[in-house]
Amino acid sequence: MKTVKVSDITNLVENLCIDACCDISDDINNKFKSCLKTEKSPLGKNVLETLIENAKIARDERSPMCQDTGVTVVFVKMGQNVKIEGGFIEDAINQGVRQGYEKGYLRKSVVRSPIDRVNTGDNTPAVIHYEIVLEDVFHITVSPKGFGSENKSALKMLTPSEGVEGIKRFVIDTVLVAGGNPCPPIIVGVGIGGTMEKAALMSKKALLRPLDTKNPDPVLANLEAELLTEINKLGIGPAGFGGTTTALGVHILTYATHIAGLPVSVNISCHATRHAESEL
Repeated sequence: MKTVKVSDITNLVENLCIDACCDISDDINNKFKSCLKTEKSPLGKNVLETLIENAKIARDERSPMCQDTGVTVVFVKMGQNVKIEGGFIEDAINQGVRQGYEKGYLRKSVVRSPIDRVNTGDNTPAVIHYEIVLEDVFHITVSPKGFGSENKSALKMLTPSEGVEGIKRFVIDTVLVAGGNPCPPIIVGVGIGGTMEKAALMSKKALLRPLDTKNPDPVLANLEAELLTEINKLGIGPAGFGGTTTALGVHILTYATHIAGLPVSVNISCHATRHAESEL
């Protein structure tokens, strides 16, 4: 049985918060470079060149790649027999966020209540999702989510009769309404099935899949490719200035659902789609 100390969790989360905000993942950076070769708009090319330069500066100087360092979303995957030693796991995670945002000079963007809007001053509490598995593992992914893109996400309870065409229409309409606000080129996470909250969680989790991987389900892989093509035909382009690179990828997760339902969630993420992961 694996034993994990809360002090180790805190230190790990601290480092992941800084890494996620300062180091863009290689798959995204490589996608910028490949899109630069195919982007048809001169202004769009200029934006992509700027994003590549910005990512390099952030990595070299250990400074945030964006001023909105987001709400800290944390995904915990842990074995059912893993023992947490020395305290409460959520206190440990939030302490790691607190330390990471202070030491990394990351903007504190969380308010204690959506009603009174008073800033907590340390970017806590984090939004934490747990996945319990059979393996003896403790894995954490930290994914700071800015709200320029989060505010343009959407969920709709479709009827089964609307089918795949209804799904495609909703995804494309959501991106079209978002326009340049979520700092394109975007990554589009789509959750289909389950219940309302399950679809929303899947759409966020889908964003974590590397851009250089293909959906293992061939039907979904084809749907992702079709949606990406149609989204890039919208002409929104990098930073919303027009062009052929509106999205870097579309990633879909699905789950079983009710005979009377077809929940669909679209979680839009900006060009950075920040995340960092490790395990203890």
